[in-house]
Amino acid sequence: MTTESAAAATRATVYGYPRQGQNRELKKAIEGYWKGRVTAGTLRATAADLRRRNWRQLSEAGIHEVPTGDFSYYDHVLDTTVMVGAVPARHRAAVEADALDGYFAMARGTQDVAPLEMTKWFDTNYHYLVPELGPDTVFTADPAKQVGELTEALALGLTARPVLVGPVTYLLLAKAAPGVAPGFDPLTLLDRLLPVYAEVLADLRAAGAAWVQLDEPALVQDRTRAELNAADRAYRALGALTDRPKLLVASYFDRLGDALPVLAGTPVDGLALDFTAAAAANLGDLAAAGGLPGRRLVAGVVDGRNIWGNDLEKSLSTLGTLLGLAERVDVAASCSLLHVPLDAAVERDIEPQILRWLAFARQKTGEIVTLAKALAQGTRAISAELAANRADLASRRGSPISHDTAVRDRVTAVTEADTHRAQPYAERAAAQRAHLGLPLLPTTTIGSFPQTDELRAARAGLRAGRIDTAGYEERVRAEIQEVIAVQEKTGLDVLVHGEPERNDMVQYFAEQLTGYLATRHGWVQSYGTRYVRPPILAGDISRPEPMTVRWTTYAQSLTDRPVKGMLTGPVTMLAWSFVRDDQPLADTARQVALALRDEVRDLEAAGTSVIQVDEPALRETLPLRAADRTAYLAWATEAFRLSTGGVRPDTQIHTHMCYAEFGDIVRAIDDLDADVISLEAARSHMQVARELAAHGYPREAGPGVYDIHSPRVPGTEEIADLLRTGLRAIPAGRLWVNPDCGLKTRGVPETRASLENLVAAARAVRAELSAF
Repeated sequence: MTTESAAAATRATVYGYPRQGQNRELKKAIEGYWKGRVTAGTLRATAADLRRRNWRQLSEAGIHEVPTGDFSYYDHVLDTTVMVGAVPARHRAAVEADALDGYFAMARGTQDVAPLEMTKWFDTNYHYLVPELGPDTVFTADPAKQVGELTEALALGLTARPVLVGPVTYLLLAKAAPGVAPGFDPLTLLDRLLPVYAEVLADLRAAGAAWVQLDEPALVQDRTRAELNAADRAYRALGALTDRPKLLVASYFDRLGDALPVLAGTPVDGLALDFTAAAAANLGDLAAAGGLPGRRLVAGVVDGRNIWGNDLEKSLSTLGTLLGLAERVDVAASCSLLHVPLDAAVERDIEPQILRWLAFARQKTGEIVTLAKALAQGTRAISAELAANRADLASRRGSPISHDTAVRDRVTAVTEADTHRAQPYAERAAAQRAHLGLPLLPTTTIGSFPQTDELRAARAGLRAGRIDTAGYEERVRAEIQEVIAVQEKTGLDVLVHGEPERNDMVQYFAEQLTGYLATRHGWVQSYGTRYVRPPILAGDISRPEPMTVRWTTYAQSLTDRPVKGMLTGPVTMLAWSFVRDDQPLADTARQVALALRDEVRDLEAAGTSVIQVDEPALRETLPLRAADRTAYLAWATEAFRLSTGGVRPDTQIHTHMCYAEFGDIVRAIDDLDADVISLEAARSHMQVARELAAHGYPREAGPGVYDIHSPRVPGTEEIADLLRTGLRAIPAGRLWVNPDCGLKTRGVPETRASLENLVAAARAVRAELSAF
């Protein structure tokens, strides 16, 4: 096929789109349904309206083929579990009684039934619900959601492409169900799963699908020959079906590597590759594999994960090279636009020139359409867009926001000694035991407490001008007083102030540091109905003044028990922001670490004896390929130690991580040199405690015993059983008792009841230990 005819075939498309609506209508409808204020019919109508609006916006912007099936009430992996009939036995009765309530029970649990485990989606801050499978799992096709949404889009006169999680990725993301013998590999179920996918594909074809996208991001990770063979077998089988739409296999977040020639060798009709994070590698590997002659290539040349405007000329250069490697080259974002906010145009507090540097989902859609137009019609057709893009890129490069000489000089002056505590852990532990006087199995929480209606009203009143700063701060003081009183009454050993003044664990700090920009409407889904507004890290970072000392000191004045100072660590400040892309991440991390180091010192000087520097994103940001991990972990752990390395031996440094797979970073957890680490463990049945023990982790640890992402109240004996499991791996002298994560999203009554049970369980297990 000639270059001219390939260009003429170019289309614009996306893999997925933000679900929530401009004003988070979906979140409000779902939470209203949970509270009984919204009917199931109203919830479904809200969701259908949001889907229609999304598709129309995409079509009107110039997207030729809209995605369907990517919309979800909670999580697209959970939707896949429903599609293939892999509902856990403990949830089947609820699903059979009411499909919608059963769906949410799998996501959130009930008082009597635990939810599915939740963890991070590759190296993003999105969380998915982990499928639970076993040798007795029976798959059955339930394509109602996928067929229904396709039918909706086709009824609007649109060209639509259903998007499904691919069978190989689905199985690679799954875990053995509780009670299944160790060593079970869900991938052994592939031949049992493929006929279900075949049935779904046939139903989608019958409903009018010309193409179906099967997402296989797990194949961008290091994969064994057996796993690659499974991918080959899967797509030879699906490609050989006669009753199917055309198949587009999509990958993103990294290079496909060895999986690329495997997929290219199967009878699928097209591949979608990431040409942002892995442009050179995917381009080289595609050329080495002989391209995709006679097939479709969807080129992800617009970054679907960050918010900086595209370099149109650079993307056009990549696209021009790709034109000779496939029959048809279409233009897309590198992944679903689920990972960016909806629309930058509604931001009113960002300087107009700076706003032109940014591209949220709608702006990225425009970039995709512009690039597709250039391929189809030539660059003259977008000459005005190219000129404006050059000017915007030059404006950003030359902005004083990006460069602060004092900050850069301070980073350059960092020494090796700055990145280590002066005393070894054994000496510090003895000093901390003498100073703090804590009991065996000390109890604490992770940091945040529920945000009460009164606090939300005060925060809204401050924004609207109904109350002044003094009135708002009076409310904050009252909240801290109540939180301290509750913890003392409950009997917790190490207290927190509850963080009532904080809107978000990253945004709160970003708003007090130089170099950050904040949005008003930049909401991004983290999990379920939990949305966050990641700040934008645009320039060099410094801390003009203390950020947390005032409220921590006030809380400490209310109690004789130690109150933790609470900070967000440098890696998490990067991972949960939209980070600058014009310098290495390691350099930015050191800037943030130095700002936090100043805060740690000020907390200590103010009398804070326990300081927690949270790093939940350390595992999340781990590169997907093993070859890239050593360098990342070196600068990530160094940044943490730079933040905490200047304190006295009797100051106890904590850190916290949650909702990730920790086994492959246990050595890095050790390298942080924190005195105490708390980790999510309730849903995974103390798996991380066993992993720490296997590594020989020498410090104190608190594997979580209370799953805070479920509304259920865990019983005292349930918590005690988890503690006993933890004690099989971690000695009693080094085991802490705490929830999985912060309590901000929970209600006040359930939080109090859960913490009372947590303290009672700790006391019961202490008594058992003292009896020996």
